[in-house]
Amino acid sequence: MLYERSSTKTFDQIDQALRDSAARHKFGVLAVHDLQQTMRNKGVEFPKKVMVYEVCNPKEASEVLTANGAISTALPCRISVYEAEGGVRLATLLPTALIGLFGEPSLEPVAQRVEQTLKEMMDEAA
Repeated sequence: MLYERSSTKTFDQIDQALRDSAARHKFGVLAVHDLQQTMRNKGVEFPKKVMVYEVCNPKEASEVLTANGAISTALPCRISVYEAEGGVRLATLLPTALIGLFGEPSLEPVAQRVEQTLKEMMDEAA
């Protein structure tokens, strides 16, 4: 259900590596959410840095959305980069697990392709 990687890189190094990897894999970085800053803006102090990257491959997204518009609730894919004991971790929910929630077995190959790409992007960035 979850794929995780540890890294000894800084957040800035991971940011650049993740953006570069996404571009190589024909994924776009649609948005980056700084959850620590967002919470601070709402008056909540959170001690750890957490960045959430929304990434998408338009071709793959179009295929799954054509089959079932409700899958938009699980898009775009997210990669979280967060402070953890001993360094920085990257994590994502596995597309194969998510697609299984929608009862669309014909989309399993798409989910497998996207999942493999997300893992490669995270491995490259870590």
